[in-house]
Amino acid sequence: MAFRPQRFSLPPSKSSLVFDTADFMPGSQRHSIASHTPFALSSPFAPFAPQTLTIQPPQYSTAETQRRSRSNKPPSPVFQRLPSEIYHCILQQLEVFHNEPSSMSCQTCYLRDLCALALTSRAWDRAVRSKLYSRIFVVGHDSPVHLKRFKMKSGVRLKLLRRTLRERRVLAQYVRELKAPRLQPSNELINEHTRNLIASVVMCCPNLEKLVGVYPAYGHEFDRLTYALSTRTKLKERVWFVGENQTITQRSQKQLPPGLMDNAQVHDFLHMHNKWESLTTLFLFSGKHGILERDALIQTLYRLPSLQHLCISNFDMDDFDDVTLQSLPPLQSLRLQELEGVTFWGLSEFSRTKSARAIQSISLVHLDITYLSAVSNLFLYLSELKRFTLVQDSCPEVATGELIFQPIIASQSLEYLHWDIMLPGTANENLAKSILAGGFPNLRTLRAPFDYDGVLQMLCRPKAQAAFPSDKYNKFYHADECASGGGYTRALLAARKAAQQRIEDARNSVLFKVVVEEDGRVQEIFDLCGYIGTIGSKIRYSLEPDVPGNDRALIDFSDLFGGAEEMAPKGGCTGMWNASHHAGKKWWHHAERHRFRPVDLHKFF
Repeated sequence: MAFRPQRFSLPPSKSSLVFDTADFMPGSQRHSIASHTPFALSSPFAPFAPQTLTIQPPQYSTAETQRRSRSNKPPSPVFQRLPSEIYHCILQQLEVFHNEPSSMSCQTCYLRDLCALALTSRAWDRAVRSKLYSRIFVVGHDSPVHLKRFKMKSGVRLKLLRRTLRERRVLAQYVRELKAPRLQPSNELINEHTRNLIASVVMCCPNLEKLVGVYPAYGHEFDRLTYALSTRTKLKERVWFVGENQTITQRSQKQLPPGLMDNAQVHDFLHMHNKWESLTTLFLFSGKHGILERDALIQTLYRLPSLQHLCISNFDMDDFDDVTLQSLPPLQSLRLQELEGVTFWGLSEFSRTKSARAIQSISLVHLDITYLSAVSNLFLYLSELKRFTLVQDSCPEVATGELIFQPIIASQSLEYLHWDIMLPGTANENLAKSILAGGFPNLRTLRAPFDYDGVLQMLCRPKAQAAFPSDKYNKFYHADECASGGGYTRALLAARKAAQQRIEDARNSVLFKVVVEEDGRVQEIFDLCGYIGTIGSKIRYSLEPDVPGNDRALIDFSDLFGGAEEMAPKGGCTGMWNASHHAGKKWWHHAERHRFRPVDLHKFF
């Protein structure tokens, strides 16, 4: 409600406006109004009599006077006196409501609510502005209504965003994260236009820290988007998708590495990392026939002084091997995935290097480690290790003739263990014996999808339910192939069914009986059912995925590079969840959008 100033006017000439000098002169004796001669303001020529100038207020009771005085005052601006932390908590809760996995909302609805908050008052505008522009999400296709209104063929939202950031440089300073629309693999012409448009938006954001949703292949050739990202000095995350280069491919057919990349290609790739002094997370992923030679890779890593988290995947043995592994700089998190040049010997030697001492999280995915001694050495020398992930098909065994002391593997600092070995063997049994021998005193979470005999589940806290409530609605949950734990397939649904079956089998058996006797006669008998687990254990048995709703336990590059449903959403959000709003469909409806949920790169470690 707006409060306007009141207009006051003098009373009509027939009424006398009278003042008393005692009201304005301190120390003067107050007299009754009847003892003075009134002075009428309606007579402009009457002489001024200060002792008789008195106003006669209306007669109200004290309570009524206070009530009328309060009603004439505007309400106090409560939101202007609130501390900034209150605004932050409200906005944080609003973001959780829109972005949680079970929410029916989307990023469009979230940003629309932020805009509505910003229009309520200046105080809310100051609080919302940084939240609105710090993380910008442009999801899916443009609305046909917007394309028609602005007379554009494509990229209307990116163009409007670019215009806003160019005209208002203050808003551009807020941008930390940019989510751009996915590229269309079927139309290269549109992809090039979209990449150039995204590059122009990136150039408008001087404090950009990460670009999400767009990971075009880098074929050692110049493109605007790659150059634009290389100029952002505040960048903290970078994902390289190394693609094929025709010149390098033809050169590889005539000669052996090294030397497949010419000097200009190596110089250009290294030069792009010169301004990334704040970069903390780096992903190097090689696509089909993608080549990044060993020297260029090592020089790249040492040009990043703030690098803490590194993921290297799908490079052949000529680009990354045991020698390259031992040359890595000091890191906090490391993920090695599908690297045929890394062996158990190289991992054992890497655990003894100085650069490995500060590692807190290490993930070994599909490296086919032959012997368990490599894992044992990593646990032995990495004194700061808190998270360990091992995923492979074959089972690492103890070398023939090797002396065995319990615990075989042990870590005093490990808190989280993902143990995912598909083929049966002695690895699960050796891990169980090591836990029983006190080898992992600080272990709190154990995730083992392939726990065929339940030997690892027996060492964890007992659980009443291993399956999710939503599992019973999955048609594969009731299939016969899930009964034995899913066979040789990495499906958490089958693993949860096997764990739940073990819990129910133990519950159906009687652990012991309690007999109540009185005067030598049996009064009651209680059967206490069994359970699976260890009472008092601090280890939690987990079969939850890294990405909510995924049937794979471990997050993979398909979760990062995928997203085909974004450009062709089925059952996406149209704002229907807010259809009860009194403003009607014109207020809550928008073009159908995919419910995009950002993928946190730190989940890879």
